[in-house]
Amino acid sequence: MSHRSGQEDPERYLFVDRAVVYNPATQADWTAKKLVWVPSERHGFEAASVREERGEEVLVELAENGKKVVINKDDIQKMNPPKFSKVEDMAELTCLNEASVLHNLKDRYYSGLIYTYSGLFCVVINPYKNLPIYSENIIEMYRGKKRHEMPPHIYAISESAYRCMLQDREDQSILCTGESGAGKTENTKKVIQYLAHVASSHKGRKDHNIPPESPKAFKLQASVFPGELERQLLQANPILESFGNAKTVKNDNSSRFGKFIRINFDVTGYIVGANIETYLLEKSRAIRQAKDERTFHIFYRLLAGAGEHLRTDLLLEGFNNYRFLSNGNIPIPGQQDKDNFQETMDAMHIMSFSHDEIVCMLKVVSAVLQFGNIVFKKERNTDQASMPENTAAQKLCHLLGMNVMEFTRAILTPRIKVGRDYVQKAQTKEQADFAVEALAKATYERLFRWLVHRINKALDRTKRQGASFIGILDIAGFEIFELNSFEQLCINYTNEKLQQLFNHTMFILEQEEYQREGIEWSFIDFGLDLQPCIDLIERPTNPPGILALLDEECWFPKATDKTFVDKVLQEQGTHTKFQKPRQLKDKADFCIIHYAGRVDYKADEWLMKNMDPLNDNVATLLHQSTDKFVAELWKDVDRIVGLDQVAGMNETAFGAAYKTKKGMFRTVGQLYKEQLSKLMATLRNTNPNFVRCIIPNHEKRAGKLDPHLVLDQLRCNGVLEGIRICRQGFPNRIVFQEFRQRYEILTPNAIPKGFMDGKQACERMIQALELDGNLFRIGQSKIFFRAGVLAHLEEERDLKITDIIIYFQAVCRGYLARKAFAKKQQQLSALKVLQRNCAAYLKLRHWQWWRLFTKVKPLLQVTRQEEEMQAKDEELVKVKEKQSKVEGELMEMERKHQQLMEEKNILAEQLQAETELFAEAEEMRARLASKKQELEEILHDLESRLEEEEERTQGMQNEKKKMQSHIQDLEEQLDEEEAARQKLQLEKVTAEAKMKKFEEDILLLEDQNSKFIKEKKLMEDRINEMSSMLAEEEEKAKNLGKVKNKQEMMMVDLEERLKKEEKTRQELEKAKRKLDGETSDLQDQISELHSQTEELKAQLVKKEEEQQMMQSRGEDEVSQKNNALKLVRELQAQLSELQEDLESEKQSRNKAEKLKRDLSEELEALKTELEDTLDTTAAQQELRTKREQEVAELKKAIEEETKNHEAQIQDMRQRHATALEELSEQLEQAKRFKANLEKTKQSQESANKELASEVKSLQQAKTESEHKRKKLEGQLQEFMARVTEGERAKGELADRTHKLQTELDNVSTLLEDAERKGIKMAKDVAGLESQLQDTQELLQEETRQKLNLSSRIRQLEEEKNSLQEQQEEDEEARKNLEKQMLTLQAQLSESKKKLEDDVGTIDGLEESKKKLQKDLELTGQRLEEKTIAFEKMEKTKTRLQQELDDLTVDLDHQRQIVSNLEKKQKKFDQMLAEEKSISARYAEERDRAEAEAREKETKALSMTRALDEALEAKEELERVNKQLRAEMEDLMSSKDDVGKNVHELEKSKRTLEQQLEEMKTQLEELEDELQATEDAKLRLEVNMQAMKAQYERDLQGRDDQNDEKKRALVKQVREMEAELEDERKQRGLAVAAKKKLEMDLKDVEGQIEGATKARDEAIKQLRKLQAQMKDYQRELEDARACRDDIFAISKENEKKLKSLEAEIVQLHEDLAASERGRRHAEQERDELQDEISNSTSGKSALMDEKRRLEARIAQLEEELEEEQGNMELLNDRFRKTTMQVDTLTTELSAERSTGQKSENARQQLERQNKDLRAKLGELEGSVKSRFKASITALEAKIIQLEEQLEQEAKERAAANKIVRRTEKKLKEICMQVEDERRHADQFKEQLEKSNSRMKQLKRQLEEAEEEATRANASRRKLQRELDDATEASEGLSREVHTLKNRLRRGGPISFSSSRSGRRQLQVEGTSLDLVSDDELENKITDNNANETPAPQPE
Repeated sequence: MSHRSGQEDPERYLFVDRAVVYNPATQADWTAKKLVWVPSERHGFEAASVREERGEEVLVELAENGKKVVINKDDIQKMNPPKFSKVEDMAELTCLNEASVLHNLKDRYYSGLIYTYSGLFCVVINPYKNLPIYSENIIEMYRGKKRHEMPPHIYAISESAYRCMLQDREDQSILCTGESGAGKTENTKKVIQYLAHVASSHKGRKDHNIPPESPKAFKLQASVFPGELERQLLQANPILESFGNAKTVKNDNSSRFGKFIRINFDVTGYIVGANIETYLLEKSRAIRQAKDERTFHIFYRLLAGAGEHLRTDLLLEGFNNYRFLSNGNIPIPGQQDKDNFQETMDAMHIMSFSHDEIVCMLKVVSAVLQFGNIVFKKERNTDQASMPENTAAQKLCHLLGMNVMEFTRAILTPRIKVGRDYVQKAQTKEQADFAVEALAKATYERLFRWLVHRINKALDRTKRQGASFIGILDIAGFEIFELNSFEQLCINYTNEKLQQLFNHTMFILEQEEYQREGIEWSFIDFGLDLQPCIDLIERPTNPPGILALLDEECWFPKATDKTFVDKVLQEQGTHTKFQKPRQLKDKADFCIIHYAGRVDYKADEWLMKNMDPLNDNVATLLHQSTDKFVAELWKDVDRIVGLDQVAGMNETAFGAAYKTKKGMFRTVGQLYKEQLSKLMATLRNTNPNFVRCIIPNHEKRAGKLDPHLVLDQLRCNGVLEGIRICRQGFPNRIVFQEFRQRYEILTPNAIPKGFMDGKQACERMIQALELDGNLFRIGQSKIFFRAGVLAHLEEERDLKITDIIIYFQAVCRGYLARKAFAKKQQQLSALKVLQRNCAAYLKLRHWQWWRLFTKVKPLLQVTRQEEEMQAKDEELVKVKEKQSKVEGELMEMERKHQQLMEEKNILAEQLQAETELFAEAEEMRARLASKKQELEEILHDLESRLEEEEERTQGMQNEKKKMQSHIQDLEEQLDEEEAARQKLQLEKVTAEAKMKKFEEDILLLEDQNSKFIKEKKLMEDRINEMSSMLAEEEEKAKNLGKVKNKQEMMMVDLEERLKKEEKTRQELEKAKRKLDGETSDLQDQISELHSQTEELKAQLVKKEEEQQMMQSRGEDEVSQKNNALKLVRELQAQLSELQEDLESEKQSRNKAEKLKRDLSEELEALKTELEDTLDTTAAQQELRTKREQEVAELKKAIEEETKNHEAQIQDMRQRHATALEELSEQLEQAKRFKANLEKTKQSQESANKELASEVKSLQQAKTESEHKRKKLEGQLQEFMARVTEGERAKGELADRTHKLQTELDNVSTLLEDAERKGIKMAKDVAGLESQLQDTQELLQEETRQKLNLSSRIRQLEEEKNSLQEQQEEDEEARKNLEKQMLTLQAQLSESKKKLEDDVGTIDGLEESKKKLQKDLELTGQRLEEKTIAFEKMEKTKTRLQQELDDLTVDLDHQRQIVSNLEKKQKKFDQMLAEEKSISARYAEERDRAEAEAREKETKALSMTRALDEALEAKEELERVNKQLRAEMEDLMSSKDDVGKNVHELEKSKRTLEQQLEEMKTQLEELEDELQATEDAKLRLEVNMQAMKAQYERDLQGRDDQNDEKKRALVKQVREMEAELEDERKQRGLAVAAKKKLEMDLKDVEGQIEGATKARDEAIKQLRKLQAQMKDYQRELEDARACRDDIFAISKENEKKLKSLEAEIVQLHEDLAASERGRRHAEQERDELQDEISNSTSGKSALMDEKRRLEARIAQLEEELEEEQGNMELLNDRFRKTTMQVDTLTTELSAERSTGQKSENARQQLERQNKDLRAKLGELEGSVKSRFKASITALEAKIIQLEEQLEQEAKERAAANKIVRRTEKKLKEICMQVEDERRHADQFKEQLEKSNSRMKQLKRQLEEAEEEATRANASRRKLQRELDDATEASEGLSREVHTLKNRLRRGGPISFSSSRSGRRQLQVEGTSLDLVSDDELENKITDNNANETPAPQPE
């Protein structure tokens, strides 16, 4: 999984080829073959197609080889449609099962896609090859993207965690778990690599003087700037891997420890530090390894990579010289230990490890190896160990800085504290070896711990505080081996906790999703599922868990692993998750049922592992080492478990129980539990992300996947557990738009054309699909489905598409064939025409006259041509002259005519408009007058109702206020609680700070304490030396004591033998006593039987009393009938109690009958015994006869009582039925009364609303009239202002423009007000429409729900009955078993009696004992079989009970859904209203923009007019100027009048200068005005463009929303169709079950016939009569049950009739309400028409509204017609129901007659039965005297046959019951079919209605589109006119500019500087002719020559 810089395309390993997935051929193959998954040993699961269903089994054809296999239905798993193949998130699969999950992972793995999501999980399968999907480009690809935007990848998980951390300011965690070799470590590396790349801190670079151009952190070489944080973080991994990883069989680089890497980030998202925590280092690997495995990498790397100098310093040797390297040097393929050693050294340098630290670490590593080379030997005479060669010890002590002598003494003869004294104890070889190995493990573990601490120190940045962090957990996954030890328990405990965290987070996310979407779901916290198993492991007390018990055992002396196991079995033996082992004891001690499966644990050396003891003598030496590094490693010596804590040294080599050193040490279990609890606390405070790594095979082969291995891992990793949780809810979610788009094809006419909200469309689709309400939920933006629903919808869709394509192909072929046929026909007709013409030519070709005609024809009129030509030319000339004259006249006439016609058209249009307006106004006035009268009449009626409603509303408001006050109080309480919580948090923070201080103080105190302890030890050593002499003497005493002990042991053995002999003697006596006791027991049993008969008699008396009580209750109920209305509920409760009593009586009767049978059997058994002993006593015979008589009397009495009882029950039933009927009638009357009240209330509310709307409309009309008056006044002012402005001077232009703007603003506000009112009216109309639609939809939904609920209730009742019957059958079976037990006991008693007779013969007793044991074993086997059968029955019963519960839950869900739908309907109405308001707002904005554009146009026109006026003034001034010039020149030319004209010339000069100045000022003013107009124009253009863009954006957004809503509705409809299909399938299954039951019936009957043939003829006749009697009784009971059912059905039908009548009344009222709405709409229309006639300005908008209202009226009329149609349908239904009631009554009468017949037949049979019994009794008496022995044998046979018969009768009865059930189901199915037909008719009608509505909506759409096109056209026109105006203004501005320049120069004013000739300026149709300079000069010279006084202006 490492990075590879290859040429391969990385996208091939990320993205799925959708073309392959959406292949239509595979889709068709899937639908055609009905593909499913079948279990397979080789592939896990195989694809197969279903061929045939055979009840519980299915015939299947395998897809791979075509082989046919029969498989159980339960083993088959559904297959997903091809659409879901290679799906990225397996939670999206519609069929969520193991096979689908495995197949999806396999498909993706074989395609190179190793990452797959499964809900919250990211599942990774190890590819065992390098993939190009970890490069920088891939990182950049995933950077900043959301999880769903990109394919699955570890980078996507990292990115989502990083983004969530930054956005939500929430700590994140990524949990990587899996087996060894699955790729956990690699994935954690990739996460760190990604975070280092994305979050590399520039701040950090500044701190360390690193330039920002440096490459990314994970690419840096060793030479670049050491100390950078990201680089150090990446380099921490190689160091930890070399010290903590090792090669195993499964994995070459397996992490042998768990780690939690915590990367801290600052507020900006940069890495500011990191911390690593480690868990469960496998330190035992340091001392021994399995075959083909290695120890930790560092050992091999050090031996391979160390230089000569280092080798000498560390005293290193060859690989084979070390005992702890069990397998020598095993190389790893593709890796060199030497190179890896150099890399770890470089990594340490980057982590800023000093040279001394590195050397010290390597010394410790070498020392661990040297520990293994110390060899101990056993001395010859004693068990004491000795060290023959101490070279290895010397090397070790050199490396660790110890004294060799002290070390050997500490190992071989350590000092141990005994009491208060220290004693030197010699160690055995085993003890010494254990001590050395323990020290090696402890040393390596401490080194590893120090290394992690040192790395954390390097990565910690105290300067920069971390705002939040991302934690990466790399820990071993669930492990299940053949035998599991303490390490596996710890790992599995961790995984249980992690899985619980996952379940809990999944539960929270699901809950959030459902709450966000507004879905109601009974939430289940799946995290609680794992709590029992976790409690079993970790609970401290009540009862203590496994870890607590282990710690407890460690405290006790003489405790062993066996005592621990016994204690666990004692404390936790009854726990649900705990099992005692079924295997032999040497295999497993106990089992725990984890979520991943059952795990067997072996508790060998658990106490040792938990205590982890060390030789404290050596530990103190290490603590006192001269090497500071070693001393630091062993600074916590006081906390270890020492040798003086080992108890029972004499008994065991290295005892299994230990004492604690006054609470100084803690066990491994305790430490790990604390560590895990801290980890879980941090994880719970984070947002977790789950990565599950999976190993595909154990061979490390790429592209191979072992399905069983993967399935086991999925189970262990919790992926399947997650899928199980998914299945509980609604795993498949689809956006409304997508659902509608994909499945709208299944509901073609469900959604009307035009716009529809996505949610509404989906709801309609679901209704059309008729899906079960429990299979889907509709949210706010998505639709949710249960597993398997989408697959069903896909099947339906494929079938639909195939049908459509077939139909399309047929149409195409037909069209092509018709086209070809038409072409052929045309060719035929053309051929006929050609043939006809050819034949005619051939006939005329040789005819002479034809030839002559053809030649003469061109020669006619040749002579007169010239004369005619001359005449024609003259005529032509004259005509041309006339034509020219006429054309001139015509042109003039046409011009005049056109002018006149235009004027005429304008006048005609005005006239027509005025006449139309007048006529409309007249009509409106008349209608308003009539409607006003009607409304006044209605007003008087409604005022009284209004007052009542107001009183009610006041009451409701008071309640509302109370509730609001209560809510406020609650909110205040909440605020107070939050404040308290915050205070507590602050206190917690302060407390933590104090805790830290205390801990620091404790550390200081501990240091001081350690110093004191050292001093104390020195003193104790001296004392020990003195007491060593004493110890030797004590040893001698001990030896003597040993001899004494041996002798005592001999004595004990002799005593034990004596005791054994006494025990055997006692056992023989016990056996004798047992036999005596059994005889007495048998006598007691006989006495108990007598007492039972007496108890039965007493019970019969009690039953009679209960019957009397029941009768009295019935009479009381009859008396209370009159008060039924008040006491309906109480009576119902009493009825239910009575029914329960009746049932209990029935049960007691059955029990009595069964007891009777038992008694008869027991009596018969007694008879046989009595007959055996007849020879001895005659008194016994007399007793027997008496008992028989008593029994006969009892039987007669019982029969009479049963008859009386049945008669009484019938009376009671009749009474109850009458009472029930009366109550139901009264109830229905009350319901009708209530319904009438509700209707009146609704009508009052609607009237109230109408009145309110009328008042509003009147107020609006008033305000609008006022606005219109103001408008007219404003217009008058405008006209007056314009008149005055024309008369005012040119200097007041600016004031005039300002006034115009203000006036325009006023007008625009008035216009906006008018438009708002119009929009309000439209809203009111829309509201009425929505109300109408809502009421109709609610009606339809209620009827549907009623029908669904009634059918559901029937089903539930049937299931309940069936369950009760099964329960009764189970009880009967159990009682039969008890009977058999009693018979067996009787046999036992007989055998025991025989044994008593033959006490002397022991051999005979033993033989009979053996026989009895055999019989007992046989009976035991039978019992076991029966119990197994009983358990099966109980399981089925529980399953059925669960199904019943589920159904009840579903019923509740349905009710909730109904309420939710009502709520959603209200919400939807609100949404609609909001959307309409938004659309109205947009319309207002559009109109405003258009109004502003018009205003600006008017301004532009006024400005152009002003410009024209200014230009004209300018021209006039220029003309005056020219005249003055001419005069000047004349004066100059006239020489005579020089003196006279000088004075005049000066005057004229002054005047001219004044005029010039005035002109300049005017020009400047004009320029300013022009500039202002240009600015205004630019602003206008900008505003127009902005408005246009905004309007288009809003339109686009609305369209997108509408599309999404449509698609969502389509999805809903398709889901409903899928649910319908499911129901149909279920019906099909029911029919199949019925057929199966019929087949079973036939089989049973065949068996019965075979059994009856084997019996004797006499017995046959007797049994046949009894069976017939029983059948008749059953038939009678069935007839009664049928009669009751028919009564119930008739009552239900009556109820339905009444509900239908109520619905008819409701529909009538709805009709009336709709008519009122129509009238109201017409009134509004009339009012609007009045307003149109009054207001001329807003005419066009109001006309549009008028059209809309007319369309609405047409709609209302159509709806009226639809309602009438519905009325007719309801009447038809009413007639049908009456017919059904008639038929049912006839059936009832027939059933009654049959019931009477059957009762008569039963009485006859009873008489016959009595006669036969009497005869039988006589026969038995005669036969008994003759053949006693033969009778006994025959009676035994008869009893057996009777039992068989009874069983067969029971089976037959059960079969009859099944038949009746199926018949009932058939009837109900028929009823359902009829209901569905009615539904179908209703749906058809609704379809037609929806089609008509669609057409109306289409028309409205078309009108809207036309309006839009008009608006666009007007907008374009405006744009063009604006462009023209801008061009004109630009031209004018240029001219003005040139004029300005010339005026400033002060020269002669000329209007064109460069050009000669004329130039025309065209401004809006006006032209100005500007004269050139040359022309002016020519004219002046001409005037001088002619001496004219003034020149004529041009």
